[in-house]
Amino acid sequence: MTTKKKNKFTEGKIISSLLSLALPIIFANILQSAYQLIDTFWLGRLGADAVAAVSLSFPLLFLVLSIGAGLTLAGTVMVARYQGADNQKMVDFSSSQSVFLIFLTSIVLAIVSYFAAEPLMTIIGAGPDIIEDSITYFKVSSMGFVFLFLFFIFQSLMRGIGKVMLPVYIVLFTVILNAGLDPLFIYGYGPVPGYGVAGAAVASVITQAMAALIGLVILFRGRHGIKVSLESMYFNMENLKKTFRIGFPASVEQSTRALGMTFMMVIVTSFGSDIVAAYGIGARMLSFIVVPALGLGIATTSLVGQNLGALKIKRAENVAKLSAKVAFFGFTALGVVMFLVAESLTAFFIPDDPLVIKEGALFIKIMSVSFGFLGLQQVMNGTFNGAGFTKASMFISILGLWVVRFPLAYVLSNTLEMGPVGIWWSFPISNLIAGTAAFIYFKTGYWKKRVIRDRSFLTAHE
Repeated sequence: MTTKKKNKFTEGKIISSLLSLALPIIFANILQSAYQLIDTFWLGRLGADAVAAVSLSFPLLFLVLSIGAGLTLAGTVMVARYQGADNQKMVDFSSSQSVFLIFLTSIVLAIVSYFAAEPLMTIIGAGPDIIEDSITYFKVSSMGFVFLFLFFIFQSLMRGIGKVMLPVYIVLFTVILNAGLDPLFIYGYGPVPGYGVAGAAVASVITQAMAALIGLVILFRGRHGIKVSLESMYFNMENLKKTFRIGFPASVEQSTRALGMTFMMVIVTSFGSDIVAAYGIGARMLSFIVVPALGLGIATTSLVGQNLGALKIKRAENVAKLSAKVAFFGFTALGVVMFLVAESLTAFFIPDDPLVIKEGALFIKIMSVSFGFLGLQQVMNGTFNGAGFTKASMFISILGLWVVRFPLAYVLSNTLEMGPVGIWWSFPISNLIAGTAAFIYFKTGYWKKRVIRDRSFLTAHE
């Protein structure tokens, strides 16, 4: 009975395995993005400046989080391989090591981020009307990095072994809690003072702490496929090398993505607070596509990793092909829907600002034509990551963001004097190029050859 359960993702219909992993991950990711959407909804009632202050902080927060995200991805890949190879001892040890490393990393990043808040906001170009709120929001948010990272590694480990529903329940609970705490701390009620923009960050930190605590209790109890222990939390050089080899390129990939968002914000701020707010709304809507695309990519990573661990390379390739079809056609359809409701979506968040509504809706419409290619890129990256070849994902992301999107946004908006519309058009063009490049590279089959040569993760037992 136990063996059958362990082999669930390496046997039977691929579509069933993929959907049973992907749908809960996508749902959990959408729920997590609800943190920002709930914040935007309540802050929008304070005005465009409040939304702009948080919009400025978001790419910088994402940058800091992305530095440690590679370690969480390494945890997913390694645990998935060991799970596929039916090596429970290494599943537990690798998980303990991942928790230990992410805990240390999160402490360092939290301290650095807190003290770097003011110079970072100054560099990014925050205007005098929003810089104080931006700094305060970023400082408070940085206090929650330890909790946020610990929950992220819990999620990653559970996803690696295919236990994808547990994180969903926890995220659902914390999102509901955050929805209640947001207006309480933003506006105040009774003895609780209103903190304005910073109140949204306070509410998020509290809910993140709850999620991290629940996740750690589950991991230490060991009743859901992984049991971590304090005895296994030390600097193991062999494990560190594996984590670094997989995690460093993944961290670089996500960091370059975040840096691209940050530098894009520098271009956006030159057009004023209304355009910053429009960009912020468009970026939130983009997250509704990116989040499920990333979810499908993570499911692909886990499924490819488990099948490679079970030495089923052809099945792993079939997983990737099916994921690619689902991503391209599914997200193209979502793009059509978002194109049709762009004005209504923008007006929902900032109801009383016609310029923001107009520009935000235009941004969404222009982006939406390329969502299929964005989804394709993510599942191809998920395939390369599952094979432990995170360098491929890194190079593709650098191509899309730094070689294409950022330079193109600057040239179109400034050199060719298209204004904000030039920035908006850089998104679909870069999605098209990066998605196509990822698929072409997948078709070369080089990622399979690497796996066949490197069996270090594919040993069934020590």
